[in-house]
Amino acid sequence: MTEHRIEELRGISAGPLPGKSLVTYDPVLRMPIDVFPCEDGHAQERSLFNDVLSTVRKNDLWIADRNFCTRGFISGIHGKNAHFIFRQHGNLPFTEITAEKAAGRTNTGKVFEQTIKVKDLSRKEMELRRIRVRLTKKTRDGESDIFIITGLPEKAASAKKIADLYRGRWTIETAFQELTTYFNSEINTLGYPKAAIFGFCISLVAYIVLAVVKAALCCVHGTVKIETEVSGYYIANEFPNPSRHDDSITG
Repeated sequence: MTEHRIEELRGISAGPLPGKSLVTYDPVLRMPIDVFPCEDGHAQERSLFNDVLSTVRKNDLWIADRNFCTRGFISGIHGKNAHFIFRQHGNLPFTEITAEKAAGRTNTGKVFEQTIKVKDLSRKEMELRRIRVRLTKKTRDGESDIFIITGLPEKAASAKKIADLYRGRWTIETAFQELTTYFNSEINTLGYPKAAIFGFCISLVAYIVLAVVKAALCCVHGTVKIETEVSGYYIANEFPNPSRHDDSITG
């Protein structure tokens, strides 16, 4: 017996993707705080940027990888008096205003900084800071340098602090790994975008509950003890599971 594609996907030669979601994660709360679903699994993340911009508030700080480093998204955040720390995309056009200067060292390498100018889509100029981290150890892609763009003023954060904040962005990767491992957030299916997105969002809600439980434990026993000795996997296993037909579930 074989499983066939749904009718909507029969004209697509590429592997069908059951939708996609762009998630905002708060590293202080250690939980996802917003999700932007898209039924077209082949759409680019950038097609959702306008939806994301509608949630930006004054004095927010947004940290993201280079796919988000576009003139439109940068100017959108800047225009709302919010801030960003983005890894520089190679296609971002800019003009150097000052030469690079040494700005200290972090755990991952030497830090340098310079001022640059970027024009938004309306040709209005934005003066930004460009941070370069000369890595002690190359990335898995073989890169020796990481370039970071930010609109944060120097009095708000040093170049070293900005480099450390960007490095902390990887906590969202840990969250998605836990979502997949603990809650089976990505259902193996040939299509059905609405169902796949709904299932993913249910997993996000469950992950938020897990984050609240761990935060409560941290308040009593300390963050280090909970993060190093308590298994999120086994806590997640205590959540009610409708597929389990024991007395505790069915009554």
